[in-house]
Amino acid sequence: MRALVTGGTRGIGLSVCRLLSERGERVTALYHADEAAADLARKALPSVEFLRADVSDEGTVREIFSRISSLDHLVNNAGISHFAQVQDTSLADWNRVMAVNAGGVFLCCKYAVKKMLERGGAIVNVSSVWGETGGSCESAYSASKGAVIAFTKALARELALSSITVNCVSPGVIDTAMNARFSEEERRALKEEIPLGRFGTSEEVARAVLFLLDNRYVTGQVLGINGGFC
Repeated sequence: MRALVTGGTRGIGLSVCRLLSERGERVTALYHADEAAADLARKALPSVEFLRADVSDEGTVREIFSRISSLDHLVNNAGISHFAQVQDTSLADWNRVMAVNAGGVFLCCKYAVKKMLERGGAIVNVSSVWGETGGSCESAYSASKGAVIAFTKALARELALSSITVNCVSPGVIDTAMNARFSEEERRALKEEIPLGRFGTSEEVARAVLFLLDNRYVTGQVLGINGGFC
């Protein structure tokens, strides 16, 4: 089995790479710019191929997929956040978040599908609870993750007859570097809103991703991994 994971050097993406490689899949992981994280990931998972790539750039994505002869699994995890009130969010901020979080999913699916049409495959996109409910001071991020959900549902219908499943995980508050900006007070307040009373882990999300990759009768679904948050 052959898999490609975007945003694969940290957090959820790294956990997905670990679980896939542990069960014998050949994994290629993409990352944007953090070479320190990539070096650590290479040491932790020497069987995984880590490549630097900007998923919002079509030429780069096309070139990456041209190196892969076949593909069974695609996990679109790459994403960036932007925390600001809407009046303080520039058009450049908005466009960059949309280009990476939604555009990157579109581009990777576009070129992955060409590899999957002959024998089928499975795609899992990583959205967010804010893509379902909206997050205050995260309008651009919420919009981009909502777009991922809508795109997932549409693509699942489009590809069903080609035996390609397309699903989405929607993590709640996960204990990753992206959420490290929260103060202790903010962390306590968030935990009080989560029925299970804690943040999720990257591995908990990764195991849900593998479930969706494996189940051939689940498509077009959004699976919340959120401790009951919504």
